[in-house]
Amino acid sequence: MLSRQSKLTIMKIISMFSVVRGYNIPIIALAQYLSAIFIFSPEKRALTVLLDFNLFIIVLASSLTIASGYIINNFYDNKKDLINRPNKSKIDRLVSQRTKLQVYFTVNFVVALLAMLVSFKAVLFFSVYIFLIWFYSHKLKKYPIIGNLNASLLAVLPFFAILLYYKNLYPQIFAHAAFLTLLILIREIIKDLENIKGDIANDYRTIPVIHGEDFAKKVITTLTILTIIPVYLLVETYDVGYMDIYFYISLIILIFFLLLLWKANNKLQYLQLHNILKFLIVSGVFSIVLINPEVLIHGRTLLKI
Repeated sequence: MLSRQSKLTIMKIISMFSVVRGYNIPIIALAQYLSAIFIFSPEKRALTVLLDFNLFIIVLASSLTIASGYIINNFYDNKKDLINRPNKSKIDRLVSQRTKLQVYFTVNFVVALLAMLVSFKAVLFFSVYIFLIWFYSHKLKKYPIIGNLNASLLAVLPFFAILLYYKNLYPQIFAHAAFLTLLILIREIIKDLENIKGDIANDYRTIPVIHGEDFAKKVITTLTILTIIPVYLLVETYDVGYMDIYFYISLIILIFFLLLLWKANNKLQYLQLHNILKFLIVSGVFSIVLINPEVLIHGRTLLKI
């Protein structure tokens, strides 16, 4: 039988796992590695990429930075989450605000040490990244449009860390980034619709709070239509191999997404729309393999630009 202290420790570990959203971080790390193999360094052998120590440090530092970002975001959203996410909030509050801050600063210090193993540019990049996450959580997320745009930028910045490392400015990379950014931006506004009660109670000036739900839906519709541009470029202009299947299916799903969006009028329905976007983003990570599946057999991808 576990002692009371052991049970409390386990509960706090579970609570911190919930705070840092530990289920999301492995997906982001996987996305970075797959992007490095299939998009950022197509001329290198897959095994060479996987065994690259500096890349490992960059992915690890990115994961820790994202974890610290979730911590500071949770710290500032403590009151809002009591309304929007009461069940999750009960788990998160098992760890005190003071402990969260202590872990936050410790993790960021470790990130700085790791970045020093790579280069001064890496230290600068992650220092700026950490600051932007804090500034977003503390100030920017309370404002419409600016908060949503910053959240989208922060979500794709880990991939720019890989881009800066390999220094390969293939045009298709920016088309991939544009599609991903649009999906994340749409998801952020959906989250605003989903969390509108808590935002109003805590004076968050989001798009739905300031302009209403219908206006937010019009913005989402416009952004969804704009996804056609990067998809067209990726499918018709650049060679993405079999990944074009993913983009075609994504467009079909987004059409149904819009139909459901204009029928949605409660938290549960917005949560379902949020999950649809999350599915598209996560499946997009695994679909990177479709660019050239042969790399899994032969160890090298020959990507035609």
